[in-house]
Amino acid sequence: MSNRADLVITGARVYRGAGDASRSPVTGSWASAVALSGDRIVAVGTEAEVRDQVGSATEAVHLPGRLVVPGFQDAHIHPPQAGRNRLTVDLEDLPGREAYLAAVHRYATAHPDEPWIYGGGWAMEHFPGGLPSKADLDEVAPGRPVFLYNRDGHGAWVSSRVLEIAGIDAGTPDPPDGRIERDPTTGEPTGTLHEGAAYSVFDRLVPQPDRSGWEAAILDAQAHLHSLGITAWQDAWVTPATEAAYLSLAESGRLTARVVGSLWWERGDGLAQIPSLLARREQGLARGGRAFRPTTVKIMTDGVLENFTGALLEPYCDGCGGHGEGSGLDFVAHDELSAAVTELDGHGFQVHMHAIGDRAVRNALDAVEAARATNGAGDRRHHVAHIQLIDPADLPRFAALDVVANCQPYWAQTEPQMEELTIPYLGRERAGLQYLFGDLLRTGARLAMGSDWPVTTANPLQEMEVAVTRIDPENRAGAPFLPEQRLSLAAALAGFTSGTAYLNHDEADSGSIEVGKRADLAVLDRDLFSDGAGPIGDAQVELTVASGTVVHSRG
Repeated sequence: MSNRADLVITGARVYRGAGDASRSPVTGSWASAVALSGDRIVAVGTEAEVRDQVGSATEAVHLPGRLVVPGFQDAHIHPPQAGRNRLTVDLEDLPGREAYLAAVHRYATAHPDEPWIYGGGWAMEHFPGGLPSKADLDEVAPGRPVFLYNRDGHGAWVSSRVLEIAGIDAGTPDPPDGRIERDPTTGEPTGTLHEGAAYSVFDRLVPQPDRSGWEAAILDAQAHLHSLGITAWQDAWVTPATEAAYLSLAESGRLTARVVGSLWWERGDGLAQIPSLLARREQGLARGGRAFRPTTVKIMTDGVLENFTGALLEPYCDGCGGHGEGSGLDFVAHDELSAAVTELDGHGFQVHMHAIGDRAVRNALDAVEAARATNGAGDRRHHVAHIQLIDPADLPRFAALDVVANCQPYWAQTEPQMEELTIPYLGRERAGLQYLFGDLLRTGARLAMGSDWPVTTANPLQEMEVAVTRIDPENRAGAPFLPEQRLSLAAALAGFTSGTAYLNHDEADSGSIEVGKRADLAVLDRDLFSDGAGPIGDAQVELTVASGTVVHSRG
């Protein structure tokens, strides 16, 4: 047995993880040493039990005070788009309007010959009513087309030149799945496009990267994610172009993470697109090897609450002085969604559904119920992402239908967007039904967790802090948001490890630190479970190992 291990870690506390996704840790969850050989874990236990794995070629590191955890996995994330933002105009971590405009001006000055200025990451709360103006962009980049997605990807801030190129003026009608913000007096577009209005401009006009450009974006994102301890993810928006880049990276060995691809469902194409999805899956499985598996289809069922496109069972409030007429949009109608999920389920696809409003969540659950009635239970592990608003009657249906709750925990906090753009239009009673992670767990649902990066931070430690505290990490003295929905640290860790491994049909090979499993782990600079560890989100990742290879080290 000697000389077998390539890497042995001692001195740290080793948290083996949860044995069942999002449930209590298994008995004997702790160890004090772990040994890796090739891409496998070959020993976990005490230092004495692991000592036999050390040989002349073994790298042995002693890390007292640290915590070793399974490699983090993100259940809903957009690395190609995030990486593209990072390489163009990245507004994600900037503090507001003036900083946004300065970033646009810097990029415009540094790239005078770029035909379009593209980027994203702006937050709605930094603008009156959540609506930025084209005039600001016209001032910092005069005469140039500027297209900037907001941080949730459901709207865009555009310059006058973009509107001119797109032919959008006072006489242009709103698309059925979106809205053009207008001056209330003249009807002229003001520079904010919502949902389908933004997507139409993006798809038709904004120049897209070639394959090498998408590869660069994915590699940039992958390096950032590895620095955060992330070794696997489910990409929630895989287009033919980003799929080609993933496959190229997988074939060349440059994709060091394990990725499940959610193939994008074009909601205007209906069931006619399924043969194409089947062909893409077949090609992806043939070429992607173990690194990239395009086995999922992503369906957007509604929008978001802040622009009134999230689908609600009851109408939005009019500032909650009364109820308005609008109750949001079904991007895919109830019966059409049921037919799509049934057909995809029958072809062996997992379905990944975006659902923000309570009507959208119910529609998604109804669709899975219809699929099971036609095809039987199966083991597809369909999941509903975001689940911001859930009617209490639908909580037990997640467990009953084996639907995984795909949670974005960072959103479950009190912050300006929640206070100014969400609660006034939901009302206090409905606002209390948001992000019911604790209730979902108590009703037996499986939880997986994701960041939706670049919508919010990709850092799973900061995400977990909010899951545990329900408080903004930037305002830790604040009051918790619906504190009864808090999770334990073990449950939050499971959501970013074994919960997502289960979601990705990979729980037999990852998600916990066990002999024979893939050597994916992260070393943190402190033991999160110990007294005095400090806030979870302040912890740092010192080492990330993916399939036995060190992919990040702080030295």
